[in-house]
Amino acid sequence: MRTFVRSGLAPRIVFGSGTLSQVREEAAALGAGKVLVLSTPRQAGLADRVERQLGEMYAGTFAQAEEHTPVEVTDRALGLLHDLGADCVVSIGGGSTTGLGKAIALRTGVPQVAVPTTYAGSEVTAVLGETTSGQKTTMSSPEVLPETVIYDVDLTLTLPWDVTLTSAVNAMAHCVEALYSPNAGPSVGPSVTGQAVESIRVIARNLPELKRDLHDLDARTEVLYGAWLAGACLARVEMALHHKLCHTLGGSFSLPHSPTHAVVLPYAMAYNAPAAGVAMEQIAIAMGVPDAPSGMQDLIRSLGGPTSLGQLGLGVDDIERAVELATTKAYPNPREVTAEGLRDLLTRAQKGQQLPRC
Repeated sequence: MRTFVRSGLAPRIVFGSGTLSQVREEAAALGAGKVLVLSTPRQAGLADRVERQLGEMYAGTFAQAEEHTPVEVTDRALGLLHDLGADCVVSIGGGSTTGLGKAIALRTGVPQVAVPTTYAGSEVTAVLGETTSGQKTTMSSPEVLPETVIYDVDLTLTLPWDVTLTSAVNAMAHCVEALYSPNAGPSVGPSVTGQAVESIRVIARNLPELKRDLHDLDARTEVLYGAWLAGACLARVEMALHHKLCHTLGGSFSLPHSPTHAVVLPYAMAYNAPAAGVAMEQIAIAMGVPDAPSGMQDLIRSLGGPTSLGQLGLGVDDIERAVELATTKAYPNPREVTAEGLRDLLTRAQKGQQLPRC
């Protein structure tokens, strides 16, 4: 089993089995005196485990984190932080909880310990996405990067299969876009390509093993390792069409985060394939398939993943508004993003059309 600690580069990484037991030590190393624990309502039991580990450092819990980090939720959490006099946050859960911790850190400067229980990857990035009045925007700042991330494989053993699958595909999406990112060159180091390919390989190989046995500790370890690599890629390059489109669909149409990524990814890959041939070849080799976009879609479908945006709640009448929102601002992408092209992509994704196999 993989077990390691990576220091010297932000964030500090503690990876292994049973590593939640180190949360008090890691918080204390950041100078924490009183810690506010963050979670979603569903993960309140995990927050209780953190409370027991923190002992006298525990100040309280805010268990109301929500997807897409609504600013009104952040305001409520900030009120509790100030009332308790807390000087550190520990966020335990998926991307929703991590996002809340980042939003609090941005506004207060308090240090963060992130304890991810899914494969979101946002815990190792300096990027924050927030939703205000139905519009989701992203920003980047060193202030939102957690100081320490504790990966405890044991915490992923109870992750339901649907969340396991879509969260892992979300991680692979980071790698797909890192491979054709315009700034994934020498300035960020050649390791980005290697990390992205390795992440896709280990996740794609181990997801079928987890489908057979959700409690396969070795497979859980490898997928979590792949998710960390994916997050590290996300942290170092700009994301493109896939992520921008998913943020639009999530923030403005309230579509669930990781299932939306799972549906959109193959279609976004197919859209960019004509302008990203090398990346698609790397992905196909890593997955062991002849064609990357259809191979990704086949993998997701074979494992019971979501197949259309329609089933997630996006109506045909929503497509034009989504196109308008997703083309408001320019962003880097290997192929020019046009309203016509996006309209076609979203129409196919809304219906769940099968991609052609090359």
